[in-house]
Amino acid sequence: MNRASLNTAKPWASLSWPNRISILRLLLVAPFVVLVMNQNKPGYSWARYAALGVFILMGVSDFFDGLLARRLNSTTRLGAILDPLADKTLVIFAVLLLSMPAFEVPGHRLDNWVVVFAVGKDLWVIVGFLVIYLVTDRLLARPTLAGKASTCAMFVTVPLVLIAPELDSLLANLGRYSVLAAEAIVTLLCILAAISYTRLGLAFVADRQKPLEDDRTGRKPNEQHRGNT
Repeated sequence: MNRASLNTAKPWASLSWPNRISILRLLLVAPFVVLVMNQNKPGYSWARYAALGVFILMGVSDFFDGLLARRLNSTTRLGAILDPLADKTLVIFAVLLLSMPAFEVPGHRLDNWVVVFAVGKDLWVIVGFLVIYLVTDRLLARPTLAGKASTCAMFVTVPLVLIAPELDSLLANLGRYSVLAAEAIVTLLCILAAISYTRLGLAFVADRQKPLEDDRTGRKPNEQHRGNT
């Protein structure tokens, strides 16, 4: 059996380990969402701790995903899409659910303005990614320092919200003030990330964008028009 037929019969075997981890992270979003949505139901108090465990597992797998990709020199086009997609999907679901009264951690609802900046930044990046691809026919999957920092801040803030009641029991208002500080940091970093991604995207488009339309002579329409006048 040749390699092509093996990849067709067992597509999972054709994936690199970083890509496999990214796919598993995407699949873990569903149980995380279910656990958060059930944490306030009677008899389901354990769901919040389980959601915390799933979230931490996804954060750790994100670290090892990137580490393996660099160590194995297996950075791929698929991985460049799956890795940020897994992060953004998890963050969007987490902040939306934890800001809703029905699914909030009791006494520690995530502020709406954090949702606006966190989700807004990710949607801005996703839309920008699509626009850049349409304009240049190229993928721009290049994280910025501010973008990485904002993602790391979210991966700290969500666990802080989930464990805030226990922090309050250790020291009065420790969980509350920890979450407030994390929310402020996330908001600032999301603003900086949106600015940095916008500058990067505009520079990339200015350098790589395709002409709107070419005629058969190879000249742009406006050039042909100038030649006829």
